[in-house]
Amino acid sequence: MGKESLEIALIKYNKKTWSKSALLGAIIGLAVIVPGISGSTVAIIFKLYDQFLYAIGNLFKAFKRCFLFLLPIGLGIVVGFLLGLFGVKKLLDIDMFAVVCLFAGLMCGAFPAVKDEIKGIQWNKKRVGLFLLGIAIPVALGCISAIGTIEGGLEASGDNVFNKVKTWQVLLAVVIGFAVGVTQVVPGLSASALLMSVGWYASLMESVSLTYVKSNPSVLLVYGGLGVGFLLGLFVFSKLLTFIFGKSRLTAYTMIVGLSLGSILSMLCNGDIVGVYMEWFSGEKSGGQIALSVGLGVALFAVGSFVSYLLVRFERKKGAQATETEALPSPKTEE
Repeated sequence: MGKESLEIALIKYNKKTWSKSALLGAIIGLAVIVPGISGSTVAIIFKLYDQFLYAIGNLFKAFKRCFLFLLPIGLGIVVGFLLGLFGVKKLLDIDMFAVVCLFAGLMCGAFPAVKDEIKGIQWNKKRVGLFLLGIAIPVALGCISAIGTIEGGLEASGDNVFNKVKTWQVLLAVVIGFAVGVTQVVPGLSASALLMSVGWYASLMESVSLTYVKSNPSVLLVYGGLGVGFLLGLFVFSKLLTFIFGKSRLTAYTMIVGLSLGSILSMLCNGDIVGVYMEWFSGEKSGGQIALSVGLGVALFAVGSFVSYLLVRFERKKGAQATETEALPSPKTEE
């Protein structure tokens, strides 16, 4: 395939499109913190995914053009990340199960937007295999971390894994950071869901405070490893996906749809959320408290699903209208 086929036109901003990109960035920033949100899924809903992917992967090749496109998204990411960091942290302390259910619902409601990308596809063994592999990866990660929490016991499940940072944790942070970077460009994947699946989410959220950093400054090495890995994952995978989509978009998307579905399942089965279940069964929570948490979680899941699906329907309608407009014959000029 020729090089030209991989080129993607980036939109020229006006006030409306600039604000739209900034909003996308804010959601991506939230996605790093908030369990269940996939920034790339939202980018698909906003019809900015291919451009977002291309701009990141070609930032150094066409710096000015890509930088100007990414600027409002980058500013939004900073705002969304900070809001998520301080706001969601407090909500998780109140009722982690209910909050996770809300964002699992948001992800579930947005799932049809990802599935739309392979609408009418001809399935074969390769595509079915990739779809099933996509489901298996996040589910397997979630189950492995859940087993680790169960084996460690209830007391260990509340310990911060960074209380005594070891060299292998810093090296692992680079790998996990790379994977987190990948979640920002692969639709359906959630950075926080990934961190939950490896049992790092709660510990990282707890460690983000001056008090903790002062008492355990070696945690900064973990942050550094995550940052380096994140940037590598973001740039490398953006370029790789742009190339893969140029070669075989539909086949690649079968795995992405599987990853999206698997991530939803892993939200309710991972190391961090299993710690909540263990508290319930240990008797630390009364029956009334558990019933309230479950009831609130179910309600928030329904609300999250409904709200995000409304957004999907709205964008579908806009897309259909745009297609109809493009299909209209242009008026003939008089001779």
